[in-house]
Amino acid sequence: MSRVIPAGNGKRTARAKAAVVLLSGGLDSAVTLAYARRAGFACHALTVDYGQRHQREIRQAVRLAKVLGAAEHKILAVDLRAFGGSALTENGPMPASRRPSGAANGIPATYVPARNTIFLSLALAWAEVLRAQAIFIGANAVDYSGYPDCREAFLRAFTRLARLATKGGVSQGWRVRVRAPLLHKTKADIVRLGRSLNLDFSLTSSCYDPSPAGQACGRCEACRLRAKGFREAGIPDPCAEPANAKNRRGDTRRRGQTGRGFRKRAEF
Repeated sequence: MSRVIPAGNGKRTARAKAAVVLLSGGLDSAVTLAYARRAGFACHALTVDYGQRHQREIRQAVRLAKVLGAAEHKILAVDLRAFGGSALTENGPMPASRRPSGAANGIPATYVPARNTIFLSLALAWAEVLRAQAIFIGANAVDYSGYPDCREAFLRAFTRLARLATKGGVSQGWRVRVRAPLLHKTKADIVRLGRSLNLDFSLTSSCYDPSPAGQACGRCEACRLRAKGFREAGIPDPCAEPANAKNRRGDTRRRGQTGRGFRKRAEF
């Protein structure tokens, strides 16, 4: 099942370079879409509804695609709840720590089995039809949760796969590059880049376990990393709940803090 959502004004012209951009509705994917648009690509945004508990991000993806001028926006339903294996697709408490008890090889319970492999495969199929020059993904391997499918080695391997597994790549000379402009940036760098691109951060949603009203929990790893980035960048997060509002409802949750320096972007 899929939905085609009317997007923004980024219509493809004869000169525009086409790209498929994976858009979750979170901070990193929003910055990536803004980056691709600034780079002159006609962006075909792809959002995957995989049965994630944090459905709010899909609603935000619809808004982001429109505001950032995507040429087209598709939402594909691929229900990974059928397989399970992740705190993001199963009922139960959302882990707050980065390395929960029992995590295999330090990979947290929020890891979704083969998620980026699935997402990139869907993006590749659309990119081949469009004859797109690039697939953009907001993967990050600096301030991240340790997911194996966010690493440079994985993205390089997928690019090789794309050239071997498509009709365009094997017999028609088509080449597509997987571009991960945030791969070697800290979360603070990502926030600064978003501001330089005039991104409205209030349109993004990072929390894995938001309230029914959409308020971030402030405890999950996604919330901690987001808060860390805004704090280190010295930029207020418009999605952060004011301290006095927390006090009014007796919420004592905190967000984490740490950081690293700037590194270059990556493409393959």
